[in-house]
Amino acid sequence: MKPPVFSQTDIEVLEQKTLYRGFFALEQFTFKHKLFAGGWSQPVTREVFERGHAVVVLPYDVKRDQLVLIEQVRFPALATTPSPWLLELVAGMIAPNEEPLEVARRELLEETGLEAKQLQFVSSYLVSPGGSTERVHFYWAEVDASTAQGLHGLAEEHEDIRLQVMSREQAYQQVVAGEIDNASTVIGLQWLQLHYQQLSTQG
Repeated sequence: MKPPVFSQTDIEVLEQKTLYRGFFALEQFTFKHKLFAGGWSQPVTREVFERGHAVVVLPYDVKRDQLVLIEQVRFPALATTPSPWLLELVAGMIAPNEEPLEVARRELLEETGLEAKQLQFVSSYLVSPGGSTERVHFYWAEVDASTAQGLHGLAEEHEDIRLQVMSREQAYQQVVAGEIDNASTVIGLQWLQLHYQQLSTQG
């Protein structure tokens, strides 16, 4: 006998309340769901952080085997990190009715000043499904790292971004050493380490 395979239809939402709505939102849901052993659960209440969805872009120079990373302050990292100025991949939120690919192009230009020779979708993933609906759409962008320079970001969004150009291997070693420890960048650099030879063949 095959084990049950559940889908959206196997959850019933009983109640939804908005607890907070600002730049982000906090919703409270009461629901019940089907059980592996059969039947339905008792009502369950969970708070869900509604942050929206995002793109992440990995700017990689195939010919030079170099990455363009951005460095900026992330205040919430202050609680657990010696320096809250983090090395990251390009990222940005997707507004309603926007296409992820176009957001990826825009964020790459705003945060690095670079235009992609090619921009390819890699995958999408849930960031923290125990408490948030956010899904990230991950792209890699072929860029010319030799033209990466200056400070970037939008003043109206309080962005203060410095570029760091480094070899793929140097960036990966920072992941191994735990010096780069934000999730989207770790995921992106691990993906690149597995696929860079294939990308160089494409180039």
